[in-house]
Amino acid sequence: MTAGSQMNPTSQERSVVLAGAFDTKGAEYGFVRDRLAAAGIRSLMVDTGVLGSPTIEADVDRRTVAQAAGVDLDALIAAGDRNDAVVSMARGAAAVVRGLYEDGRVSAAIVLGGSNAGFVMSQVAAALPIGCPKILVSTIVAGDTRPYVGTSDLTMIYPVVDIAGLNSISIPVLAQAADACAGMIGGAPLPEAGTAPAIACTMFGVTTTCVTAVHDALVALGDEVHVFHANGTGGRTLEAMIRSGFFAAVADVTTTELADELLGGVCSAGPNRLEAAADDGVPQVVSVGALDMVNFGAPDTVPERFAGRLFHAHNPAVTLMRTNAAECAELGAILARKLNAATSAVEVLVPSRGFSQISVDGAPFHDPEADAALIESLRKNLDARIPLRVIDAAINDPAFAAEITSTLNTLLGRTPGTTKGNRV
Repeated sequence: MTAGSQMNPTSQERSVVLAGAFDTKGAEYGFVRDRLAAAGIRSLMVDTGVLGSPTIEADVDRRTVAQAAGVDLDALIAAGDRNDAVVSMARGAAAVVRGLYEDGRVSAAIVLGGSNAGFVMSQVAAALPIGCPKILVSTIVAGDTRPYVGTSDLTMIYPVVDIAGLNSISIPVLAQAADACAGMIGGAPLPEAGTAPAIACTMFGVTTTCVTAVHDALVALGDEVHVFHANGTGGRTLEAMIRSGFFAAVADVTTTELADELLGGVCSAGPNRLEAAADDGVPQVVSVGALDMVNFGAPDTVPERFAGRLFHAHNPAVTLMRTNAAECAELGAILARKLNAATSAVEVLVPSRGFSQISVDGAPFHDPEADAALIESLRKNLDARIPLRVIDAAINDPAFAAEITSTLNTLLGRTPGTTKGNRV
């Protein structure tokens, strides 16, 4: 199991890694160190700076960090390449922090600064398990935070002013970050993880009724169900956790991220979505939830090339575009190609009366021709060994959720009312 899949980390020494550029942020890191010390928490200072002289003492100096990245600090300094230096030192910091955690020496990490600090934290956070506190204080969190979050449980604090000195605004913000971290690592122990099979599901607002019913049915059987929001980050996290060996099976009800990847929507999970379970032999039930739509931001963010298409305002910040028949046919082919590589049991279930809450009869995205194109593409492109079942129901009908649950139970080799196997 990888660092990112440990849901209930063991008790660690109450120490916090403070990783960052001590040449430019020494005063700020010193303040956070002292604030943690006042709470009885030790800091381990890891210097990722390169170009200037450090202004605060490090427990792990920059030369050691560079060595952990497999590079020579003097060569980095001589090259004067800021980008290469940040990438190398972030890699080294991640290796150092991972080692400290595995040795039981730290139980949290804090990083302060701008975009470079955000990149350092993206690497450090990926090296620590879920449940281990990770706090980023950076002006960069006011923008697109996906590159920094990755698939981690990162906590982000916007500092209002830049991390550029101690003043009446930065001091309380930095104090709150230190205090929050102290509270995170000072809580009561978490309950021990159980041995129930862990099942992953994917959900969107327009498929919530279906996934909730599946969730409740599986929980009633004794499963531990993890629902991922199919917003891009959710899909990437799901794929990473499948590859970590965390899940016994997947109910991938909502595959809408494939549409955003194809057409440039804001909820793309990248080109590798829907591949981990197929590659790793994890049983899966797959559906076409919300493949009737692509997600954009506010109306003025929709690319001009889509002028004249059918849109629906989900809320002021989210604009949905209906996928047409040609796009649905292509999505069917993409979905089939990915599932044809499966090394374990997989079945595809399609609700013929609507792929989302807003594509049923009478709803804004009702388009039987486009839906039929996707279904026909699946029939044409799926390997004969993969069952394709078209259910006479809408995705949020109770009958469809029952079919998802029943099929998943069959793939797991059990009947309702029983559980089989432990979390893998």
